Amino acid sequence: MLQEDVESCLLDQGGLCIEENVPNAHAGELSEIQKNMKMDIMDKLSILSAAAKYDVACTSSGVERSGNGKTMGNTVAGGICHSFSSDGRCISLLKILLTNECIYDCKYCINRRSNDIKRTSFTPEEVCRLTMEFYRRNYIEGLFLSSGILCSPDHTMELIGETIYLLRTKYGFNGYIHVKAIPGASLELVRRVGFYADRMSVNLEFPTAEGLKKLAPNKHRKNILAPMRMIQNGIQDNKAEIVQYRNAPSFVPAGQSTQMIIGATQETDYQIMTIAENLYRKFDLKRVFYSAFVAVNQDKELPVLPGGVPLLREHRLYQADFLLRFYGYRAEELLDERHPNFNAFLDPKADWAVRHLECFPVEINRADYQSLLRVPGIGVKSAKRIVKARRLGTLGFDELKRLGVVLKRALYFITCNGRMMYPVRLEENYLIRNLTEKKNVVDEVSVRQMSLFDMQV
Repeated sequence: MLQEDVESCLLDQGGLCIEENVPNAHAGELSEIQKNMKMDIMDKLSILSAAAKYDVACTSSGVERSGNGKTMGNTVAGGICHSFSSDGRCISLLKILLTNECIYDCKYCINRRSNDIKRTSFTPEEVCRLTMEFYRRNYIEGLFLSSGILCSPDHTMELIGETIYLLRTKYGFNGYIHVKAIPGASLELVRRVGFYADRMSVNLEFPTAEGLKKLAPNKHRKNILAPMRMIQNGIQDNKAEIVQYRNAPSFVPAGQSTQMIIGATQETDYQIMTIAENLYRKFDLKRVFYSAFVAVNQDKELPVLPGGVPLLREHRLYQADFLLRFYGYRAEELLDERHPNFNAFLDPKADWAVRHLECFPVEINRADYQSLLRVPGIGVKSAKRIVKARRLGTLGFDELKRLGVVLKRALYFITCNGRMMYPVRLEENYLIRNLTEKKNVVDEVSVRQMSLFDMQV
């Protein structure tokens, strides 16, 4: 769709809205909209890259694709995340919104309809040209494209689909593309985009339907879960097609993910991790992202954050998420109704260990792989190295250090040949005191995305 088509949609029926219960734009706003549509592309980039900073995309691509000599670029499974913003998130994608226009009035969103902010939109051609030029200059390895809701979910999904189609076909871009599916859009439109994107995601927004209804009254849980299910089924069907027909086009080969805003509603960590576990199991998600709530609007329904942005809570949820995905833990093991939130001073694995001392100490030279994974200070790689190395001989503490074990945490929970590294007591208060001694809690810093315009030459 060309620039004049977008303008036509904006002006259609005198406003932005064709959705039920969403008021039309005032006639006096139309001249400002038209003016913004003619904005310089770099001005648009400045606005729409900043507007995208609350969409989380720190993930490896998950897909391997070599250059073929005919198209531009390739993608490496672990090669997307290599730069970091000031808040610790990985930045190596051109991360932008197609538009920050929105017909919805979500209470937590900077781009909500009622906010008086500068509005603009990219055309599909502009997104394509920006992506190609940044890629040629080695600024990026791919594109992360999300959007506000322009006119309607279907219209916005059509624009996103046209953008990705042009990028793949007309411009021959073979790099990584992550697209946010628009809840409420036609499932057929979402499916079409899936054949050109590497990864797709649908934002869950909040852990529970009650939280969504309270802070995003124009959004509905079923409109979020329906495209999730369609993408899941499409990936499974596509795998069968590829087995049968080698030349079948790939459908979302890097899988799908979602994002939850943490701290804006009253859910406990136990509720959040239980929901995440169900999403992994029922929808085959690759990642669940946890985004600490940042107060960008004044609203009586939004919480006051006297302690600042809850980044430590976000950090603990990510640590627990790794335990679910790679260490064989279940949400009900990490937390329960009596212990509904993570310890601010201990990581979730250490917290579990001090509450389950009956499982320790673990004898390094005899314990099975899953038991090794339960030891604080032993990760997936070091556990595999231990299992492999002890086939060749008996392991001691010096060997464990060389294998990558973090002994300052592990020493309280392991023995080598029946002996502990130092005399320690397997007593909860004693272990907590030693594990937290001189330990700095993660700083509660303000959230700010690295900008393309912050680069120093």
